[in-house]
Amino acid sequence: MNDTTSDVPTSEETAASPHEARADAAAATTEAADAAGTTGTTGSADTAEAADATDGPDAADTAETPETDEERMRRLEEEGDIAADYLEELLDITDMDGDIDIDVDGDRASVEIAGADRLATLNRPKGELLDALQELTRLAVQTRTGARSRLMLDIGGFRAEHKGSLEELAEQAVAQAREGGEAVPLRPMNPFERKVVHDVAKREGLRSESDGDGKNRHVVIYPEA
Repeated sequence: MNDTTSDVPTSEETAASPHEARADAAAATTEAADAAGTTGTTGSADTAEAADATDGPDAADTAETPETDEERMRRLEEEGDIAADYLEELLDITDMDGDIDIDVDGDRASVEIAGADRLATLNRPKGELLDALQELTRLAVQTRTGARSRLMLDIGGFRAEHKGSLEELAEQAVAQAREGGEAVPLRPMNPFERKVVHDVAKREGLRSESDGDGKNRHVVIYPEA
């Protein structure tokens, strides 16, 4: 693995109790409402980077004993159930509407808050609220399971809508790297966005690396594999 390094605390180092995480999430939601339309906090991006320290094309969790497919599915379904309980309680605390949809996407549990118009509005246009809630949800799952979670959270289809434009941007950068024979740096991105770009670069047979720190963390695509 050669594409990600991070000096920020890991999820294990910053794990909070469920009570503290719920309080922090409620505060984050309130702050997001106050800061709508302005620049978000640095913390959410930095902690998300720590949780997704393996955001490169060869990202994979390592374990002393390999899981069977059945064990992996059971673990991810448990993560989804814990996350759903946490988010439902959070919605109750903040008096917001929303339905929780649970799925498994590859090697991650996938949870979406659907029908949450108020949350969806607060989250746009940059998805900073989503990053913060995802990190808090991962910490809540970790507190229950004792293991780091790579759960992916979405609010009102934000990530799905965003993924298409990111793949198009990555394909353009791949073409530029091939034609120019030089490395092509992209704009700063959050862990989810970088993962999408890494996947495109890998699919196209090129090498990509994450570079920079905090809000300046970005992907560089190289002309050689």
